[in-house]
Amino acid sequence: MNFYRQSIALFGIVVPAIAAALLIGLGFVAKSQVVSSFKNKQSRIKTYQTDFNKSQQEETAIVRKRGHVERWNAMLAEESSSAVNNHLRTIAGILPSKEFQKTAFERTAGSAGFGASSAQPSSQLKLIFRGTYRTMQRAFLELETRMPQLQLQELRIEPNSNQQNPSPLLNIQVTYTAWEN
Repeated sequence: MNFYRQSIALFGIVVPAIAAALLIGLGFVAKSQVVSSFKNKQSRIKTYQTDFNKSQQEETAIVRKRGHVERWNAMLAEESSSAVNNHLRTIAGILPSKEFQKTAFERTAGSAGFGASSAQPSSQLKLIFRGTYRTMQRAFLELETRMPQLQLQELRIEPNSNQQNPSPLLNIQVTYTAWEN
C-alpha cells in the first residue's frame, strides 16, 4: 500500500488543492475585473447623464431664443440701404426737424472697411447729417438700436460754417459697415 500513497497524495490532495487555488485565484481576478468594469461603466453613465442634462438645458435655451434668431435673420436678409432710409424717416418724424436733417446718403458698391477683411457679406453706408449734437446722439441711438447689424466705421463732426452767426448745428458724416446675410 505504500506504493500508492504518493500517487494518492499527489493526485488526491495536491492536484485538487492547486486546481482549487487556481479556480479561487481566477475567481478573484474575474471578480476584480467585473467590479472595475462596473465602476468604469457607472462613471461613464454619470458623465453621459451630466452631458445629457447640459445638452437639454442648452436646447431649452436655444428654443427660447429661436424667435430672436429668426428676427435677426430677417433683419440681415433685408437690404441695408432701404432699411436705413426707412428707419431714418421714422426717426425724423420723432425728432425736431430744425435739429435733424439728412443731407446725403451714399451706398458704396462692394465691401470696404471692416467688411473687406471678413468673409461675411457687407456693404458700406455713408450718411451726412446737419443737426445739434444732442439730437444727433439720439438719432444714432435710435438707428443703431433698430439696426444692430450696423457697425460704426468712421465719424466726423464739424461745425456748420454756412451761417454767419454761431449756430448749434453741426455737420456730421457717418460711415457704417452694414452686415448682411
